[in-house]
Amino acid sequence: MNVSDRLSAGLKALPRHASSSFASTQAAWRFYKNESITLSVLQEPLLNAAYRGIAEHCETYALCIHDWSKLSYKHHNKKDTYAVTHETDIGYDLQTSLIVSDQTGCPIAPVAQRLISAEGSFATYSKTVPDQQIKSHLDEVTDCILYLEKQSFCKPLVHMIDREADSIGHIRRWDAEGCTWLVRVKDNPKVDYKNESMSCKTVANQLQFNPSRSVDYHGKTYQQSVAQAQVVVSRPAKPSQKLGKHPPIPGSPISARLIVSRVLDEDGKIIAEWLLLTNVKNISSSIIALWYYWRWKIESFFKLLKSAGHQLESWQQESALAIAKRLLVVSMACVTVWHIAADKSKEAAEFRLFLIKLSGRQMRYGKEFTHPALLAGLWSFLSMLEVLQNYSQDQLHNFKMTAQQFV
Repeated sequence: MNVSDRLSAGLKALPRHASSSFASTQAAWRFYKNESITLSVLQEPLLNAAYRGIAEHCETYALCIHDWSKLSYKHHNKKDTYAVTHETDIGYDLQTSLIVSDQTGCPIAPVAQRLISAEGSFATYSKTVPDQQIKSHLDEVTDCILYLEKQSFCKPLVHMIDREADSIGHIRRWDAEGCTWLVRVKDNPKVDYKNESMSCKTVANQLQFNPSRSVDYHGKTYQQSVAQAQVVVSRPAKPSQKLGKHPPIPGSPISARLIVSRVLDEDGKIIAEWLLLTNVKNISSSIIALWYYWRWKIESFFKLLKSAGHQLESWQQESALAIAKRLLVVSMACVTVWHIAADKSKEAAEFRLFLIKLSGRQMRYGKEFTHPALLAGLWSFLSMLEVLQNYSQDQLHNFKMTAQQFV
């Protein structure tokens, strides 16, 4: 639960009589080293949280956001790091699948995670794969999607991926497997619209946009406008050329909706534009545009793991497997905070206010709470409870008198 900083990113001990930071660190080392503590076992509480959260917070679909994040590790004790994108970008590659509500966009639980190192791929949904057999991002996320589709969630999943997933070959496979998908596409790829082949950007410029809602974008409020068109994707797939040249692969045409979401300032200038391709049929284009707007929740999760909470990139575990295990444990802490944040009861609102006071964090005007502040306050609360359970009032009074001697 504890919120870390870069210079102290290890496990913190609760203030018990019989515990110490060193003892807690030893216990954690034994736990992560234990071969019976597997990634699939540690994933089970997160899956259970997803089952409960989907039933409680989702109405028609559960939105499953897939994304990747580079973890920078340049510590001398890390022997299994590799150049993720270029020679100076040393570390691991993290793949995460996060469930969020289709009604509020609130995060519910990460249902799959994979960490790639120089020694191989460590995933919660498959066996460890040596580095020679590691698949590309989209091939791997396809395996993840097919695994999640077999988990019998009470609501169907909509798999949402950013522009990296603009691959017609992979989209055809998801479609053939009966998956529901929402993908951001690039400007140039061609689609068939009104019996003509043209780029997605050209189609977007021909559409009639309707104001949808006000949204926050980079800290400011703008207007979101949405348009849609029914298109057919019939172009052949172009395999990756990294491992040699391969000819284009033809495939069956896919009928889909092209939904264009634009963020406009008060003068009508386009601040941001997203071209979205989806096979979701029974949901309005405005709602689907809002779903994709919520995709940034997975970036907030990465931020909570890395710089605003757990300082993931400062952890000292030597192996990627140990990092992956600890990552799943702290993900449970994130899920706990999300549940506290999503609860609409009066008691939960009072508890959030209490945690914010304990955290000592400043909130922006009009902001009730943030997830990092709730996480910090919850750790303080747990520590406070441990103090009250392990020290008498007389002992605490003596500590107070001792402290006052130095004031």
